[in-house]
Amino acid sequence: MMKTVIGIDVGGSTTKIVGFRIEKGCCELIEPQIVKANDPITATYGAFGKFTDENNLKFSDIAKVYMTGVGSAYIRKNLYGLSCERVEEFNSIGQGGLYLSGLSEALVVSMGTGTAMVHAKADGKMTYLGGTGVGGGTLMGLSKLMLGAETVEHIIEYAEEGSLDNIDLKIKDMTADDSLTALSRDLTAANFGNVSDLCTKNDIAIGILNLVFETVAMVSVFAARSVGVSDIVLTGSITQLALCRKKFEELNAMNYGVKFHVPERSRYATVIGTAIRAIPCEYCEVN
Repeated sequence: MMKTVIGIDVGGSTTKIVGFRIEKGCCELIEPQIVKANDPITATYGAFGKFTDENNLKFSDIAKVYMTGVGSAYIRKNLYGLSCERVEEFNSIGQGGLYLSGLSEALVVSMGTGTAMVHAKADGKMTYLGGTGVGGGTLMGLSKLMLGAETVEHIIEYAEEGSLDNIDLKIKDMTADDSLTALSRDLTAANFGNVSDLCTKNDIAIGILNLVFETVAMVSVFAARSVGVSDIVLTGSITQLALCRKKFEELNAMNYGVKFHVPERSRYATVIGTAIRAIPCEYCEVN
């Protein structure tokens, strides 16, 4: 008999939900959804109701609900009488990153409000390595202060017409002699280290984005080297931005000894990792 496992990631401002239909020899992903709400209880019940209704799920179809995220602590009772289990968030990050990337070992980086890094292995061992306060919160806060922009859409609109040449100091700005350094001339020497008097809001926007992406990238490289892995899986909502994917493609070409991966559904990695824990490994193939 086919049963469904539900995963819910209750964040500060958004709640994500996903499901897996499971029967012997089969594991089918039900497309994730996201609901925005500042109240975690409202968001959880709203997301659950919307998800079950749109996917024609009855309560009798659901085997169990797994929850993670800072807001999950507010759900103190079973959800509509269904059994709920809370999952440690760093475990969910690691599990989701491996599932989506198809890798057996990787550094999984969750780019949320801040950034967290987990050394993930297919045997289930997940080790939190730390992180940085630079992330989506940094992007939004600096953009509000410096640009008056309060939505990601506005930031991207500015950034698409911006130039880093008017903001960042690069190796090529410091020396014209390639023989003096083995570093690529296009590497950033200092974020916001070459601000021009003529810089525009467009330039500032791309500079803020670049600051966030490069900080996360370098911290991730150092963390990956510390545990001897070469694959870095990027997850979280920021990874959906085309400029983010473009930046990490550029970094892959710079030969840091690692490879950055941005899998499909990367913004849903944590909630997928929350649900996938209930599914036997032999069923867990990426759909």
